[in-house]
Amino acid sequence: MRVDRTVAVASAGSALCVTVVVFWAGDVYAALGDSDPGRLTSLAFGIVRTLANAAATVAVGALAFAAFVVPAPPKRIKLTAHAYAAVRTAATAAAVWACAATCAVVLSAADASGQSAAVALDHLGGLVAATEEPKAWICSAVAAAVVAVGARATLTWTTSVLWLVPATVGVLAPVIAGHVANGAWHDVATNAMIWHIPAAAVWIGSLVALRAYLRRPGTSATDVVVRRYHRLTTWCVVVVVLSGSVAGAVLAGPIGLHSGYVVLLLLKLSVCAAVPVLRARWGVRRPLGVELVAVGLAIGASAGLTHLVPPAWFARRPSPQETVLGYELPNPPTPAELVLGWRLDLVLGLGAVVLAVVYVVAVHRLRRRGDGWPVGRTVAWLSGCAVVLVVTSSGVGRYAAGTFSMHMVAHMSLNMLAPVLLVLGGPATLALRVLPPGPRQWVAALLHCRAARLVAHPAVAATTFVGSFYVLYFSELFGAAMRFHWAHQLMNIHFLLSGYVFFWLVIGVDRAPRTLPHLARLGLLFSVMPFHAFFGVILMNHQTVIAEFFYRTLGLTWVPDLLTDQRLGGGIAWATGEIPVLVVVLALLRQWAVADRREAVRFDRATDTGHDDRLAAYNAMLAELSGRKN
Repeated sequence: MRVDRTVAVASAGSALCVTVVVFWAGDVYAALGDSDPGRLTSLAFGIVRTLANAAATVAVGALAFAAFVVPAPPKRIKLTAHAYAAVRTAATAAAVWACAATCAVVLSAADASGQSAAVALDHLGGLVAATEEPKAWICSAVAAAVVAVGARATLTWTTSVLWLVPATVGVLAPVIAGHVANGAWHDVATNAMIWHIPAAAVWIGSLVALRAYLRRPGTSATDVVVRRYHRLTTWCVVVVVLSGSVAGAVLAGPIGLHSGYVVLLLLKLSVCAAVPVLRARWGVRRPLGVELVAVGLAIGASAGLTHLVPPAWFARRPSPQETVLGYELPNPPTPAELVLGWRLDLVLGLGAVVLAVVYVVAVHRLRRRGDGWPVGRTVAWLSGCAVVLVVTSSGVGRYAAGTFSMHMVAHMSLNMLAPVLLVLGGPATLALRVLPPGPRQWVAALLHCRAARLVAHPAVAATTFVGSFYVLYFSELFGAAMRFHWAHQLMNIHFLLSGYVFFWLVIGVDRAPRTLPHLARLGLLFSVMPFHAFFGVILMNHQTVIAEFFYRTLGLTWVPDLLTDQRLGGGIAWATGEIPVLVVVLALLRQWAVADRREAVRFDRATDTGHDDRLAAYNAMLAELSGRKN
């Protein structure tokens, strides 16, 4: 990874920003009743955190640059020279990231315990077990090491895209376990940062990769690479500013409007918002250096914000429910509360809205050029998006985090109902018909890569779809996951994706990597459904409360008997699986009938023309046998 003068200036600006914040803020720990680990430890943690964040963003963004910005060969098999260079940049950055994240494990433990780094190192095991942020940095270090090793050996387009998954997990882990995970409204702040961090990483890392690209001979500042970069990163900047504003408003609170925290936050957001203005005024090449220095200051400001105490923490002491959930549930889930008590889920709820809008725009473009698209598919997709929106953002979503029965309503809706509707919408088929050649090749390559074939293997899909029920609820995993908002979100995403993959194989409109005959699809469905029914029956007869400590911590007075509520959830799991299965069976039988009619029509046409594929194959076999005898 080539380092030039502008990169050095940006790095120096980040380090200077962190240094000023650490020494200007003074003892930020006393206000929380914690001991101060010392300026040296605080400064070291700030610098290491800045280095880790910068390297992580370069790794993520360089992978995105190689996959979606640099033109690739038509068949998407091997990376081009420029894409390979960006992947190597990502590998080098990931190695630096892994080293910095490893150091951050010790320094974050020292910061949390109010001890020096040397003392924290001696008691590292106990401190890691007692605090969450060091665990997050361990996760980040492992993800970075995986990306560093994997990206260095990557030669194909699909693998460069797949490495974005652990890279994104690693860059998110320390953030969602930090300040945003605490206090009232932490669910909103965490959701906002889930958008904010990947968007910032793609923007900043792509900027570094683009500068390296333009410094190579034979490249132009006006070619397709620069245009793709500006199109991609403009959306990233918009997401960064909007999501950062939401998370910043939650952490600043009403009493922090004139605090240094808000000043630093506004500096960061203003720097980010100024980038599109610079691009519009100065053109393509000139603002790249200025943009790199600006994002360096933004990274330093972000690290400085993590050192300061959010002003919202001093507004009032949060209740136990606000501490765990981010909000309170003072009343039982009446019909009015379920219908009117909305709290938008900025990940799944907003994601469902975005997917619905994108789908409608794609259908409109398809019809505008004269091509048709079945109305039933559009209705199915929009209905599936509506289910996701309602069960995550309405009163159902609010109460799902507090009671087991409502959680099971959301679980079954995300796992059984929404996926059935979404796979009937055929989003991949629509994308292949609407997208231009480049993105169309991306979709086709991802649908048929080895990872997709593995995930879509019937045995893997069925085991994941059913087995996760038993592993999650009949172990300590569910109780541990419900304590953290990010884990709750990950659980919901797993429900949705595992259901989507399974029903994709059974009734999906899009062609799966492994196509099954209709009889095998019906057998796969009927082999899985009894396990759903058994799960509900087991819950209804279970004698111990699942995640009892979590639910008793909430202290919901209108849930006097947790075991009764759990058994109600088991009844919901048993009963609500029947309707989606009926829809799936009807859809599968209809698809089977349509396929038989098409085969019959094809056979009749072949007979009318005097050509029979089966007779021709039989004659060819006889001819081959005759040739062998001679």
